[in-house]
Amino acid sequence: MIRLFRQYISPRKTIFIIGEGLLIFLAVSLASHFVLGRDTSVLSMLGNIWHKVLLITAIAQLSLYFNDLYESEMSGTNIDLAARLIQSVGITSIALAIIYFFWPDMIIGRWIFFVSLVFLLLFLVSWRILYSIAISKKLLAERAIMIGSDELARDIIHQIETSKDLSYNISSIITRNNQHGADGKLNGFCLHFGFDHIFDVAVAENVKSVIVALDEKRGIFPVEQLLKCKVNGINVIDGESFFERVTGKLLVEKISPSWLIFSDGFAKSKTSRAVKRLVDFLLSALLLVLLSPLMLIVAVAIKLASQGPALFSQKRVGENGKVYTLYKFRSMIADAEKESGPVWASEDDPRITRVGKVIRKLRIDEFPQLWNVFKGDMSFVGPRPERPHFVEELGKKIPYYSERFTVKPGITGWAQVKYPYGASEHDALEKLKYDLYYVKNMSLVMDLMVVFHTVKIVLLGRGSR
Repeated sequence: MIRLFRQYISPRKTIFIIGEGLLIFLAVSLASHFVLGRDTSVLSMLGNIWHKVLLITAIAQLSLYFNDLYESEMSGTNIDLAARLIQSVGITSIALAIIYFFWPDMIIGRWIFFVSLVFLLLFLVSWRILYSIAISKKLLAERAIMIGSDELARDIIHQIETSKDLSYNISSIITRNNQHGADGKLNGFCLHFGFDHIFDVAVAENVKSVIVALDEKRGIFPVEQLLKCKVNGINVIDGESFFERVTGKLLVEKISPSWLIFSDGFAKSKTSRAVKRLVDFLLSALLLVLLSPLMLIVAVAIKLASQGPALFSQKRVGENGKVYTLYKFRSMIADAEKESGPVWASEDDPRITRVGKVIRKLRIDEFPQLWNVFKGDMSFVGPRPERPHFVEELGKKIPYYSERFTVKPGITGWAQVKYPYGASEHDALEKLKYDLYYVKNMSLVMDLMVVFHTVKIVLLGRGSR
């Protein structure tokens, strides 16, 4: 995999997305050449309309993204995928119509657009069929072998089996002995026994990487064999690091303090912190001004719909354990926890008001947190701010929970966009895996990724409760 801006990127998926963008550009270019006349060369024609073609390409790929057509985990029948493609083309048409209304100079031509749709559907369907074949044939996937068959190895195997595109092809699994009574196969993977021939297996199977997924390394760690692999140009990756790069989260149940200490990441330079704070300050100030009319309307609607204040305030734990007051629009009845005490919100929570359901769905209830960002208590992107009561409870049960407080909490975050709303200790553990990944690999580019994905979630109305 390629590492860029502290993120691991699948080469195969990168080629797929860039290739699809080029095909969309080609489809519109061919349609333009077909409509405008074949006497003009394609290059001279593109010299005049390339920016219009590029606009259509960008809008089309955004529509594909918002329809989950770039999600490797997306499941569905061929009919469902075809429906999503057609829906994406429809959204592209509507979006372009709106843009052309305000920016008529960018209109490329009615007939060109209609002819483009024909080429577009043909190219997109063909390209995705080829991509499906590439995944099934494991083309452009890095060959690797894995050492170990215990819990960590099974977690990795599960991830491989449930994800369509990891850009890794595990050809064999090597275990120390036949402790499971296996007959040469484990979950469909070829199985070898004994750590004395790791290098020979790696060479014979022409692998680029060896993944060391051992739950217990003391006394059995194959130092000589792995060193031989390393000095002969074969990558050696520990299982916890491999799990991190292919899932975007840390396996907190398995990692040791020494792994956290010696692994890459957790860089927090004064420059990056200053830039992040400056962006938070300027953007929150701008949004507070622009959204103030809408926020006033929402406040009035809340007051008219139910008794109690429009704003809801609550103590939350911020950076370095500092407790601050968080502000949100009230979406529940007043004094919702008067009898129950601190509890997580549940699905279809009866305490949520009619107006509350709407503002939660649209995430409008989060708008007052812009004031917290402006003050410096929070950032736009970071771990979800938690209440002191739950922090105390979860800190006793979940390893490394306190490490999430080494950065400012955020209105949105890596855990929020990667995992659905959580309302249990199990959910808190799963979210911590993503939070620690963010703390370890945070950067301005990653923040932009989170914001971009958040916009998609909000527009599609997902994950609210």
